[in-house]
Amino acid sequence: MKSGYTLPVFAIAAAKAAIFAIQKNSSTSVKLDLLESGSGEVEIAQSAIIDENTGLAIAISDPGDNLDLTAGTPIWAWVKLESSTGSERIILEAGEGLGRNASGEPAIYQLARDLAEVNLIPLLPKNITARIRFILPEGRALAKRTSNAAFGILEGLSLLGTSAISKPLSVEDKLEEFRLDLRSKAANSHEIVFYIGANGHQVAQNLGFQSSQLVQTANWVGAMLVEAALLGVTSITLVGYHGKLLKLAGGIFNTSSHLADARIDILVRAAVHEKLPFILIQEIESLPTAEAVHKLLVQHNCDRQIFQYLTNQITQRATAYIQKYTDRQIEIKTILCDRLGQLVV
Repeated sequence: MKSGYTLPVFAIAAAKAAIFAIQKNSSTSVKLDLLESGSGEVEIAQSAIIDENTGLAIAISDPGDNLDLTAGTPIWAWVKLESSTGSERIILEAGEGLGRNASGEPAIYQLARDLAEVNLIPLLPKNITARIRFILPEGRALAKRTSNAAFGILEGLSLLGTSAISKPLSVEDKLEEFRLDLRSKAANSHEIVFYIGANGHQVAQNLGFQSSQLVQTANWVGAMLVEAALLGVTSITLVGYHGKLLKLAGGIFNTSSHLADARIDILVRAAVHEKLPFILIQEIESLPTAEAVHKLLVQHNCDRQIFQYLTNQITQRATAYIQKYTDRQIEIKTILCDRLGQLVV
């Protein structure tokens, strides 16, 4: 199976080709420093100089043999070189098809910014700033087929990724990859943060946790908890979307919906425990998703009460799960967020 690159790599490759075009050094491919992933080379579909200070280039996304909606989509980079006396060497902007977050900021995350700094700044003369606008002509349409809007990314796709390389992995390979990452980080720290998905990763970073502490679990929370205990980890913070992690409150430690999905039942039990009105409990039971229940609880001003109970239950269940399989004591903390990355307790 063929590996590929994540979307930020193609965006920065296009930007580099656009700068080359301005410098009258056009190329059909560009080499990139891919940070911890080594180096790579990306083909450029087209590049052109617009005027003496402005260039445009296009790269085509190739994530390898992954089921990725962005496969084959073009990423344009419009670059204008401007005189500057300030310290800002690169300005990254969202053009058509690149989303924005709820506060209006471009959905351009740390990997893309790090790649830009390493690969583009060395190309710029002194006192020159590169204003770079990324355009994804198909981005707005593709975004409608993703959950981006639910995570607060509006009007397009995001330049998001934790690695430059996009690797096709089997289910077993993915779990082993997470276990290897855990072993590496547990060797240097006894305080680990487990997160589920890009949303959980972003929340953990916003809370100030270091990358050296962050370990992805995907659906294998239980297996990773046991592994951490056996590695001598003494503190684990669970960070993630409430609709996933609340399953732990019901004793479900593989959060895949293909295996078990009792989220509404767990929320009903929490509502009963917290003595919510019977008519409200009935309404909770009738709703299709945890997100819908959360909105209902917010409307009735009892969301914090319910999610505080669930947070405590998750912590207690996770602690008991570890003791059951390892006889070891670990301090567990739980942080739940909604799909927009806002803390719910």
